[in-house]
Amino acid sequence: MDRARPSVTVLVPVYNSEGSLRLLVERLEPVLKRLAGAFELLLVNDGSRDGSWGVVRELARAKPWVRGITMMRNYGQHNALLCGIRAARGELIVTMDDDLQHPPEELEKLLLALDADTDVVYGTPAKERHGLLRDLASRVTKLALEKSMGAETASKVSAFRVFRAELRRAFENYQSQFVSIDVLLTWGTTRFKAIDVRHDPRTIGVSNYTFKKLLTHAMNMMTGFSTLPLQLASWMGFAFTVLGLALVVFLVVRYFVEGSDVKGFTFLASLIAIFSGAQLFALGILGEYLARMHFRMMDRPTYTVRDEIGGGLGSKS
Repeated sequence: MDRARPSVTVLVPVYNSEGSLRLLVERLEPVLKRLAGAFELLLVNDGSRDGSWGVVRELARAKPWVRGITMMRNYGQHNALLCGIRAARGELIVTMDDDLQHPPEELEKLLLALDADTDVVYGTPAKERHGLLRDLASRVTKLALEKSMGAETASKVSAFRVFRAELRRAFENYQSQFVSIDVLLTWGTTRFKAIDVRHDPRTIGVSNYTFKKLLTHAMNMMTGFSTLPLQLASWMGFAFTVLGLALVVFLVVRYFVEGSDVKGFTFLASLIAIFSGAQLFALGILGEYLARMHFRMMDRPTYTVRDEIGGGLGSKS
């Protein structure tokens, strides 16, 4: 970290977390005063259905270094992050969750690890504190990231990260509704680092990121940011073509050697089911890509801001 103490924006996407926001601000304030020259906390309310926006407004009025943005509806965590990244005023941007599972006190480790040869530092949990299904879905998501980020980096990805604000220039014109901040960061740099940090159990509220949502996010990443599914469909088509030719050769050889053919409805029905399944799978992948093209042509917004509150960067002095 630059010893001149650069300005820092801590960006937190907010969804149904009115119970944890005050404590988050209370724990962040002494950390930021000690580590940053100028700083701000940017809370992006992603269509919460509880009183989260009311709490954000209260905090922004009480703390000059707290800003709030509220969306027109729920767009998703990564869309809210993209909105906040574009609105951030600090030289460094820190992203973290609103449930205090990312301890604010661990922020110092991330900032110290951001040296001159690094643009992004991930705080990888030393031990995950989620349930079995949530951990499984997280692993699937990281597998989806490997194509864009590389296996080593993708395995260390976390929502607790710090990166240089200038990286956003690489995706300043990005408009699709399908967003992955980790993939977008790869458009601006290859200089990633990951360090182990503490990961606390959640004590307030329940997680809003379900197994289903994580799997959907993984699918969106694979079809939205890579051609891996199309390559998979191509290889599957090639494999079944080889299998079909092998079966034809087998049947012809058996007919001429033994003078008999393979009888039975079960054998024929099994072959038809296998090949039909492969065709439908490939069509489904093509459909996913066509759907994304369709949504891009509709020009649906990545997010829409309803209101903002709060001032500029605060100072530790």
